Amino acid sequence: MNQFLEEAKKRSWLKIIDKPLDVNLEIPHVAYIETKKEDSKILLFKNPVDKKEGIKYDIPVLMNTFANYEITEFIFGKHPDKIAKEIEELLHIKPPESFKEKINSLKTVFKLKNIFPKKLKKEGRCQQIKYTENINLDIIPILKTWEKDAGKFITAGHIYTQSIDGKIKNLGLYRIQKLNKDKLIIHWQIHKDGNHFFQEYKKAGKKMPVSIAIGGDPLYFWCGQAPLPYGIFELLLYGFIRNKNPKLVKSITNDIYIPEDVDIVIEGEVDPNNFAPEGPFGDHTGYYTPVEKFPVMEVKAITMKKNPIYQATVVGKPPVEDKYMGWATERIFLPLLKTTTPDLIDYHMPENGCFHNLLIAKISPRYKGHSKQIMHALWGVGQMSFLKHAIFVDENAPDLTDYENLARYILNRLSNKSFLITEGIVDQLDHASYESLVGGKLGIDATGKEIKKEIEILDDKALLEKLQKLDKDIKEIKQYFTDTSNPILLVKIQKTKPVKEIFNKLKQLKKHLKIVIFLDDKKENDLNNPYMLVWRITGDIDALYDVWIEEIWGVNATSKNDIDGYYRKWPEEIKCNKEVLNSLKEKGIIDIDENFLKKYQI
Repeated sequence: MNQFLEEAKKRSWLKIIDKPLDVNLEIPHVAYIETKKEDSKILLFKNPVDKKEGIKYDIPVLMNTFANYEITEFIFGKHPDKIAKEIEELLHIKPPESFKEKINSLKTVFKLKNIFPKKLKKEGRCQQIKYTENINLDIIPILKTWEKDAGKFITAGHIYTQSIDGKIKNLGLYRIQKLNKDKLIIHWQIHKDGNHFFQEYKKAGKKMPVSIAIGGDPLYFWCGQAPLPYGIFELLLYGFIRNKNPKLVKSITNDIYIPEDVDIVIEGEVDPNNFAPEGPFGDHTGYYTPVEKFPVMEVKAITMKKNPIYQATVVGKPPVEDKYMGWATERIFLPLLKTTTPDLIDYHMPENGCFHNLLIAKISPRYKGHSKQIMHALWGVGQMSFLKHAIFVDENAPDLTDYENLARYILNRLSNKSFLITEGIVDQLDHASYESLVGGKLGIDATGKEIKKEIEILDDKALLEKLQKLDKDIKEIKQYFTDTSNPILLVKIQKTKPVKEIFNKLKQLKKHLKIVIFLDDKKENDLNNPYMLVWRITGDIDALYDVWIEEIWGVNATSKNDIDGYYRKWPEEIKCNKEVLNSLKEKGIIDIDENFLKKYQI
């Protein structure tokens, strides 16, 4: 970590903030603003305080570590595409036929010796300072990110666990709520490996050891979210990327090994019979997640290196730090995805689709229904099973990040036969599914030929007049891509009845309409802000209930309630505290205008 920050300082990537700032909202708000800037920098807060508790911390706070593409590439030591190429070469290694091929094969195989973690017999730098009595988590500057969060949360903790027999190791990233001075709540979701181990301990009636590491090489943080298959220890990937063995030391109170160079380690155990209400928490979905019971971890020890740094991340509406972490994941895991879908050329998961809400894939279709075959394959692969919406194009499509031209390419190729709607598991944090953990999936096949345009376009004013004659609840509209065969109409409505009733009325204007997306009539639904509309629409629909492929195509992207047959509690959207933002402006810590706040709906 120290080497990384020294290098970041030399390259002018690091912004140091010496003014005392509160761990409650102030520091997270500064980081949240920074993540959205074009020239985003790494932030080091030298003087964190807790004004309410009267605490002045000795440990600085590091945020926005993966601040941009350049810094992310530096953390990996090379472009993620080069790492992907190395993985691809390994996956396709074959018996060598020439002396040169033998040498190259030996080089590839020889590199594998460096992936395995090396267990040190001595103590690590992370154990230079030890606290084993009178445990007090208040020595660590844990942040409260959002105003309505249940409390302080560790957001960049690498959680090390192992199966009950010790044979399978795991490194995961789960949010961790501080319950009091010596207890934490671990939010490992039902689908996660940590939870699988927890169930083993619960069945055996034993307490589960857990070690949480913070800081160290920034690559550890990324490895914690790497979507590796069950049973593969994420630090093997670290060794592969770094081309050196990860050096581990044993925790002082349990048998779990952690990297010796991390900054802080929190050790403890989880009692399978001790649960506590966790949340709400403003998460990466852009909404507050509901209160649910999760296991409590009793802290047995805190260790740290001399002069440690507390690393944290901020989540919320896009773009945030995971934009760049997700980009690296996307590039590096392409070869592994190709093993199950060989005709996959490339894929992209836009950050404003929160990654699991939207995937665009380029494939080489060989036969009818090929893209739908790949859809099913993706929905059955590891963390891809959480994917809600997937759009498939062929090799002639524009680059997958050329959004405007790509959208036209897609819209010119859609017919009623292009859609596949099915059901599967969804992320535990998904709020749009009508049933927790299970929801609709939408696949769109745009690999065919262009279709004939039959829609007669009216201007927005004339069209709005016609629509309002059909239903007075329609308040505002905007059309996009009217030059394509399937233009998109956004409709803001005052919701007094099921949206399907309005949709059915609109069929009378089918010669002027094709894709109609319904949104609530509130100022946050800015029809002139397509970036945030993609975030809102992909996050707020369950395709099984909210997508209608009929004479026209409808999408209900409104906030759901019992009018829709939705009986879960719709979550509240995350927003920054205005007073805190104004205070940070007055202190000269942030410099943003109303346009910036509006653009990202801050």
